[in-house]
Amino acid sequence: MKAVKCLKYGGPENLVLTEIEMPAPKDDEVLIKIHATSVTASDVLIRRLNEPPIQKFILQLIFGFGRPRNPILGMVSSGVVEDKGKNVHSFNIGDEVFAYGSVSPLKRHFGSYAEYICLPEDWNIALKPTNISHNEAATIPYGGLLAAHLLNKIDINNGDNVLIYGASGSIGTMAIQLAKLAGANVTSVCSNRNFELVKSLGSDTMIDYTAHDAELHLKTYKYVIDAVGKSKSSVIKEKSKKALTPKGKYISIDHGTPLTPKSAFLHLKSLTEQGKIRPLIDRVYPLEKMAEAHAYVEKGHKRGNVIITV
Repeated sequence: MKAVKCLKYGGPENLVLTEIEMPAPKDDEVLIKIHATSVTASDVLIRRLNEPPIQKFILQLIFGFGRPRNPILGMVSSGVVEDKGKNVHSFNIGDEVFAYGSVSPLKRHFGSYAEYICLPEDWNIALKPTNISHNEAATIPYGGLLAAHLLNKIDINNGDNVLIYGASGSIGTMAIQLAKLAGANVTSVCSNRNFELVKSLGSDTMIDYTAHDAELHLKTYKYVIDAVGKSKSSVIKEKSKKALTPKGKYISIDHGTPLTPKSAFLHLKSLTEQGKIRPLIDRVYPLEKMAEAHAYVEKGHKRGNVIITV
């Protein structure tokens, strides 16, 4: 089968299309023929690995020294069950499914930059919502689960003022939608070219972080959600950390290890089926142009998600 391998850490040119043996499902696994996957900011971080020395060493302990231990990156899949192990009862051959290769910090599996992937049936796999395409389904798990992780750290009440920094990315666009469902009054910080996008998701107020007086538009917020972490900063981001009500809270995607339980995954599926959250696709690339897709995501200006068709 075709797969894209990361030959070593560094630039996107290290992502090379190759032929490898097709995996065979274990007794508790399903074999998914992948129709779509996505390129996430986390994928870029792992491939690039240009973090400060201590953090770089820790990441290499986790992912491998010199090159990724599993050279096929990617954790998001949407496709069709091609085969299954003898103990699998939740899915049948031919089922359209979508999946995320992580259930907990100790249970994760890369490998979606390929034509096929095997995953245990009790991991984050579910029947694909019938109201969206495979490309759209591939936008849900990463941004949705990480946004849900952030919102699970706070308790939004109806009318609470919430600011989301990095509102136009895959995590931010999901955070807007989930915060609105919880009753928040949302302020989105992004570039002005994305104002209409975030407004269409429910954002009540927008602030252009590139404006010279951006921080002057800050008010006070019950919660400030940083959806990009240390990868991006600005004057308004630093000011927003203190633009809190007396009992307000600042949370960042960098705080702690994100939890991705199956209950959260299934909740996102339900919200998608009900039309309460919607997928957002910026660009679509074929598997053969994975390096080009990575180069685009690395620029840090994608709107929603970048999808790879397989």
